Amino acid sequence: MTFVGKILVFLIMVFALVFLGISTVVFMTEKDWKAAKEAETKKVSKLQSELANSKSEIQKVQSDLAAAKTAFQTETKAKDQQIATLEAETKTAQDQGTKANTALGVAEQNAKIALEEADSKRKEVEQLRSQKSDVEKQANEYKLRQTELNDKIRELERAKETLEKNTTDLRERNARLSTALRSHGLSDDPSSYAAIESPPAVEGEVTKVKDNKLVQLSIGSDDGLVPGHEVFLFRTKPRPEYIGKIKILSVDPDQAVGQVIGSTIQGKKIQEGDLVSSTIRPRG
Repeated sequence: MTFVGKILVFLIMVFALVFLGISTVVFMTEKDWKAAKEAETKKVSKLQSELANSKSEIQKVQSDLAAAKTAFQTETKAKDQQIATLEAETKTAQDQGTKANTALGVAEQNAKIALEEADSKRKEVEQLRSQKSDVEKQANEYKLRQTELNDKIRELERAKETLEKNTTDLRERNARLSTALRSHGLSDDPSSYAAIESPPAVEGEVTKVKDNKLVQLSIGSDDGLVPGHEVFLFRTKPRPEYIGKIKILSVDPDQAVGQVIGSTIQGKKIQEGDLVSSTIRPRG
């Protein structure tokens, strides 16, 4: 039975005693007062016994209530201490969480910087790889060029050997020619043949053409030409243009035969009537 129930039982017993008292008064006026009194006395004794028991139970309940209150206060105090401890632990955890968030922010920033540096390094590595590839390509080109130059050097060395041999042969031939010229009463001094190097100022025209290589000219030895002279070949119609260079092979008093040196410009065909001159030179 709860504490409130016990109190209600006590109240009911009090009300019963009051009612019993009233009933006793009524019975004393209508019945045998003695018998009624004894009966009511028994009832009162019984009620008093029950009241005493109820008081005892109420005291026990009050004692239990006090003990429960004390236990509750003790437990409440313990819970308050636990709550304080948990609040302290929560605050510590919050502080640690704040520090952890701060550290996390710093770590994220550092990670971002590290990623940017890594991306920069990656780009730098790619650039270096590209430069390395270019350098390797250039090195291969240099090696190829070096090989070509070595081949060219060997070729030039062979050409040098050939030139040295030819120079020796020319010196021997020059010596023989000088001997032959002197044996025929001619001078072996090159200055006496300077006229060959510097043709006189002459102008003429082509009178005949053979195979676009050999030409007959309208000027000859009477104009100062000798074999070896070189003149320039032009055309005036339909527009002025340079055709090529002619070397004199043989001369007569009024005509000469010459040969195209190399080939004509752009393979142009020589025509009768084209002009030759030692003074008019091509542009460039």
